[in-house]
Amino acid sequence: MNTTTPLRVVASCLPLPLLLSSAALARVEMKPAPGSANLALAAPDLARGAAAAPFSSNTDMDEMSDDSERMLACSASLTLEPIAAQPAESSNAATVEPGAPVQAGRARSWELPPVVVEGEPASSLREEDRIGPYGQPRWTATRRFPSTRVDVIPEGKVEVEGWARATVKRSDQGGETDWRFLQEVEFGLPYRFQVDLYLRQDYDTGPDETLWGGQFEVRWALADWGKLPGNPTLYFEYITLEDRPDKIEPKVLLGGEIAEGWHWGTNFIFEYELSGGRECEYSVSAALSRTIIDEVLSLGVETVFAATDVKGARGDFETSFVIGPSLQWRPVQNATVNIAPLIGIGNESPIAQIYFNIGWEF
Repeated sequence: MNTTTPLRVVASCLPLPLLLSSAALARVEMKPAPGSANLALAAPDLARGAAAAPFSSNTDMDEMSDDSERMLACSASLTLEPIAAQPAESSNAATVEPGAPVQAGRARSWELPPVVVEGEPASSLREEDRIGPYGQPRWTATRRFPSTRVDVIPEGKVEVEGWARATVKRSDQGGETDWRFLQEVEFGLPYRFQVDLYLRQDYDTGPDETLWGGQFEVRWALADWGKLPGNPTLYFEYITLEDRPDKIEPKVLLGGEIAEGWHWGTNFIFEYELSGGRECEYSVSAALSRTIIDEVLSLGVETVFAATDVKGARGDFETSFVIGPSLQWRPVQNATVNIAPLIGIGNESPIAQIYFNIGWEF
């Protein structure tokens, strides 16, 4: 197979007779290396220039003008360099090795091109395209479940979120409703890290009191997506609270895909008060969703089980179990709305725990 490859001509003080030589103007051929394609350079523009010149290729040196003689006095060189071929644009996924650095310029998660990961079957859903330097599914680039976290966001992503969580207590628990409001900004960092910063307000309808706080969260995914079962991610959060003991909250995050359109997540959580009653909360959250409209609507179910004890009564747990439906709606590409009204099961559980979350990607 013969292939014509464009070549760059680099000339320095090129003698005029050489330019006018028919041997140089007709065609320049390069002998290819074994196993490579033939390279050829056509020079129609030079030929046209030669035809218009007042000299022939046999011009005698004595008949040349002073300018031509000065040109001949210069040292000359002619270099033919292959020009790197530019890749053709294609709507197909590009083969990119997960873990490669992000290119200059920040693309939003819905703009990131799909990558092909060896051994991963292709999905008909765009939200399951593998994207970014970690080869993760597009749906993991934003929060899918309000009660359960999965993986990290891609490097370079910035998103803000607003939260509201209402815990409706039973009459024997006081009958009030506890509200927690959060304002969050999250950053996707290199090497599978993510950092989140929160401003927090806790409002109790009983004493009609609002207490402030802040939270700092860091996550690290142990490997690129699909390299380890469950795609484990380590999570650590420090919580500082007004007029209450500070807390730490380490977690292990798991998540993945059961089948096309079916997504899951599970978190193992330990929350510990650093002073006061030294309350410990051991909890597990789990979630499952089904895509209804690709990148627009998903429905699912979420559940949270928690057991709490305090210093001096370790093992004497107060338990809570809530379960219910969840919904994610994406009205535009950079916005998400998550709702999960969970119903309490058992006498120690609240009547309901309702999660509401909105996010906006910049």
